[in-house]
Amino acid sequence: MIGLIQRVRWAKVEVDGQIIGQIEQGLLALIGMQKDDQTIQADKLLHKLLNYRIFADDDDKMNLSVRDIQGGLLLVPQFTLAADTRKGMRPSFSCAKAPAEAEQLFDYLLNQAQNQYPHIQAGKFGADMQVSLLNDGPVTFSLNI
Repeated sequence: MIGLIQRVRWAKVEVDGQIIGQIEQGLLALIGMQKDDQTIQADKLLHKLLNYRIFADDDDKMNLSVRDIQGGLLLVPQFTLAADTRKGMRPSFSCAKAPAEAEQLFDYLLNQAQNQYPHIQAGKFGADMQVSLLNDGPVTFSLNI
């Protein structure tokens, strides 16, 4: 499971011109699911998303998590993160989880997140989404579980 996270001042996701998820300061997490991913990987990724220390403390050191600052977490499913780009000039999606299974796993991740933390928003699986954000730093990390 892949989580591409960006520390943001704000982020939102729109579908058909309607905002379906929006946060102020926090994390935008683009989520990619690979063939072998199961709920254990989702649980590990969620733990890391909520506890990864990338926000500044009083000494301007990255020592605080999104949970510590009570920031938002915007989860956005992104199929293309699972692409194999090592060969050729066109991505291969042979490593990606099948859409129906990936949607179930994303729904599981979202449900677990909502049960563990109050400031969760999400994109819509399979939708044509427009994601807007103000990256803070910029600070971006790829979490591979």
